[in-house]
Amino acid sequence: MLESLLGVRLLIWAGGLIPTPQPMLADALESVQVTNDTDAGDGFQFTFTVGKSTLGAMDVLDSGALDLLNRVWIGVVLGIEPQMLIDGVVTRHDLRPSQDPGLSTFTVTGTDVSTQLDLAERNAPFNNQPDYVIVNQILLGYPQYGLVPAVAPTSDVPIELDRIPSQHETDLRFIRRLAERNGFVFYIEPVTPGVNKAYWGPVIRVGVPAPAITLGLGSAANCTSLSFSNDGLAPVGARGSFVEPFTKLAIPIPPLPALRIPPLAASPTPASRTVLLRDTGNAGPIDTALASLAAATTAPESVTGTGEVDTARYGAVLRARGLVGVRGAGLDYDGTYFVRSVSHSISKNGYTQSFSLSREGTTPLLPVVLP
Repeated sequence: MLESLLGVRLLIWAGGLIPTPQPMLADALESVQVTNDTDAGDGFQFTFTVGKSTLGAMDVLDSGALDLLNRVWIGVVLGIEPQMLIDGVVTRHDLRPSQDPGLSTFTVTGTDVSTQLDLAERNAPFNNQPDYVIVNQILLGYPQYGLVPAVAPTSDVPIELDRIPSQHETDLRFIRRLAERNGFVFYIEPVTPGVNKAYWGPVIRVGVPAPAITLGLGSAANCTSLSFSNDGLAPVGARGSFVEPFTKLAIPIPPLPALRIPPLAASPTPASRTVLLRDTGNAGPIDTALASLAAATTAPESVTGTGEVDTARYGAVLRARGLVGVRGAGLDYDGTYFVRSVSHSISKNGYTQSFSLSREGTTPLLPVVLP
């Protein structure tokens, strides 16, 4: 499979709760696209050239491996190291018939396994439980999907006489609502086949950066396109206040900085826009501060970059929600970036990765980017 890509192999498992290898899909497979996106979530899409079986059905569906709501694992092997791209669920089929035999196209689309947490709405109270305990409790209810909770602790412990956290939506939407309240993020990403990290906590911007994206440095260049923009209206500050229950005085909460640790730029773009927190009057000091922090943290970062690398030349798999260095873009835009999204496009003719990057300003903190 993918013989034209020396040292790169595509791995596909599909089926029910425990997927199995599907080498029989290789002949009909035209392309695979896997998208890992910090904001929009993760998904995948297969495109097949198909014909009809003896019973008139699409031949790629004969095995039943790609039936709706079946589980799919997609990975790649660069050299000898397998790397998982997504643990997903088939959510849609699309057929484009052709009058010419064998030229019909069949598209299979899916999302990551978090879809399984978004199928049933629930009503449930969580008396005297902080948010992180609630999230752990919900995630432990899905052992069949190999979820390993990585949940950051929270300090606010609600008292039953004051307020009771309540769920009135699906588990996924409730977890995301609790994450937004704390200025956190939630995502599920595969670690190995059948094992997924379910992360709920602040944005992590530490770790070993991916190999540097390099432009215009002769034989070291590995980037086919790269561009940057700096939006002065992207950062946001928040002002709010709460009412002290005894004196009935409105006490303001000063704007808090975004919870992005560590910083990635030496010259961050200051927030020129301010939003008012309109629902914090009776929330108390901790909830009001959390709302202010969340508003600043979830606002877009000012500096963004987009581009594409040819994987055979780049030699690595870019990871959304990780770090990567940039070289050759000039002093203002070189340095380390947070990877917001990666779209893996794999076909028999090549493997490219389109990416988007962000950070809070210009000028790198360190003068050197590791290759």
